[in-house]
Amino acid sequence: MAKHKRTSTTGRPRRTRLAAATAVTAALTGGLLAATGATASAAPAEPLPSHEADFNGDGVADLATSAFNANVAGKDGAGQVAVTYGGSTLRHKTFSQNSAGVPGSAETGDLFGYDTAYGDFDRDGYDDLAVGAPGEDVGSDKDGGTAQILWGSPNGLSGGTTLKDPRPGGHDFFAAPIEAGDFDGDGSTDLAVGARSGAATIDVVNGKISRSTGTGSGHYTIKPAIQSGEGAGPFNLHSGDVNGDKREDLIVDGYSTGDGYNANLWVPGTPDGLKTTNQQRLPGGIITDVGDTDSDGYGDIVIGLEWDDEIAGANKGGTVYVAHGAANGPYGETQVFTQDTEGVPGAGEKGDSFGNELDLGDINGDGHLDLVVGAAGEDVGGVKDAGAVTVIYGKADGSGLSTNGAVFLDQNTPGVPNSNETNDFFGSDVHVDDLNGDGRGDVTVGAYGENGTNGAFYPLISKQDGSLAGSAGVYTSTVGISATGTPRLGMNFAD
Repeated sequence: MAKHKRTSTTGRPRRTRLAAATAVTAALTGGLLAATGATASAAPAEPLPSHEADFNGDGVADLATSAFNANVAGKDGAGQVAVTYGGSTLRHKTFSQNSAGVPGSAETGDLFGYDTAYGDFDRDGYDDLAVGAPGEDVGSDKDGGTAQILWGSPNGLSGGTTLKDPRPGGHDFFAAPIEAGDFDGDGSTDLAVGARSGAATIDVVNGKISRSTGTGSGHYTIKPAIQSGEGAGPFNLHSGDVNGDKREDLIVDGYSTGDGYNANLWVPGTPDGLKTTNQQRLPGGIITDVGDTDSDGYGDIVIGLEWDDEIAGANKGGTVYVAHGAANGPYGETQVFTQDTEGVPGAGEKGDSFGNELDLGDINGDGHLDLVVGAAGEDVGGVKDAGAVTVIYGKADGSGLSTNGAVFLDQNTPGVPNSNETNDFFGSDVHVDDLNGDGRGDVTVGAYGENGTNGAFYPLISKQDGSLAGSAGVYTSTVGISATGTPRLGMNFAD
């Protein structure tokens, strides 16, 4: 069965970041690390770019990393999220549903952290973190799913509220996936919430979300052209302004209602919110990002199609598509990158999964976006599935991405901590954030197979000469997660 075409209610594409979500064998200490937020200040700093979270308002980017398979207090698959606060020294704090102020309690199979999204949901100037727990039993509704919001403050994330489900009982695995964005252009963050079973309907909570009730000022639904049913629904959501109208659009990945193959749909934002009337189908590929790579004022949609074959547009080893935005949507020129593209290091080999994860950000501080591409299945030096990452830089004149000077990173690269080992899956997720506030985007790389199935992530700091280097990895022991089970730390970063 092709992993990217739905041929039955159980067929599904493989998503590296969310793979084996029902195989919930993991471990966690269950304890909350000592508070490590920044010193309290009177008011938050100026907001960071929309692609960077700032939970404590200090003007430096923060990072949220999931270990949703983690075992909490003996409960397999309860799930946990590790938050890294940026600054001259990185600090970590870990949350589960057993953490003080977080609603509910850790239970087997909750999958807390399955997907995450950030934004200022209560309009207080501090970013908050929405956390999906799609395996949560809601009353008698098994696996009904829930989303919780951890609230930002001068001391970082603290306390939480359960997002009120607008349609309880109408779906299973609610909050798998979730995505934040200003879809109506009113200057405030909205929250799109999908479900992995039931009708392929996406709930959008708009307006200020109340800390006391978990409700927003408004709510509406959209139903993109993706299939419904068990194991269907949206696989991934991502937001960004593609047509330059100052409203964010939503990219929805799922099985197309047209032919059953994996596809992405561009759903534009309007003054009244998201509308499917003019939705446009794009190439398949579960992971996407949106950013203006060619400085023309329109967001470009970057799609990672990690499969080797059996779907339109696939190439051996994996493919990245950049669908350039325009005033009427993503109708501009499309760039294609594989490991066989001139200037891209390496070569396309079956199972590399080039494009299994990707992220945009300004790594060298020249004011133009660069692209980081994960290839978690890359064999390096005879080491199977060691994993690798490729950095493709934006041109100095801002005219787009270029393979000139592209960089290949693995765990044997000087400056990258640790070493290549079988099944590390280095590149299982990637994220670009300016973690030290120096104006250059730093690259954090997940390796969910590090140390067996414990997982790890590696913050690589961007240097003035353009190189990337990290002094140490962040392991389960670093953030207080037990090595028992399969936590898979580094599988998913908040976006």
